[in-house]
Amino acid sequence: MSRAVHYAREQNLDVAEFRRVLNESGLGTTRPVGDDARMHAMMAGANLIITARFDRPDGPVVGVARGITDFSWVCYMAEVAVSSTAQGHGIGKGLLDEARRQLGPQVTLILSSMPDVTGFYERIGMARVPDVFWFRRTY
Repeated sequence: MSRAVHYAREQNLDVAEFRRVLNESGLGTTRPVGDDARMHAMMAGANLIITARFDRPDGPVVGVARGITDFSWVCYMAEVAVSSTAQGHGIGKGLLDEARRQLGPQVTLILSSMPDVTGFYERIGMARVPDVFWFRRTY
């Protein structure tokens, strides 16, 4: 049976819910989930947060897309996280679709994928870009 998924832009998402989804998605091992100050700063610094909830708009969060954007030219998506129990329902694609709807067609959406999920992004139609450069964080 298919479940209804509610997507919404939420600028005041509770850090505990964000942390829970990161942990349940597997991204908790790659994010500073044990550092409350840093988690709060991550949420405060994002100006586009899209959530997914099953069945009702006030249900538990099962997916989060967090981005930084100027709403005019580009959006850098910091994460797309879906709880493991909700994976396989199209929620990751739905989060990105809702982000693109919120941003409009004039804004490019860019994300850096974890190596083990690159196939997902290619399957939903995102192009792989070879010309990416970065300074690795030192934590």
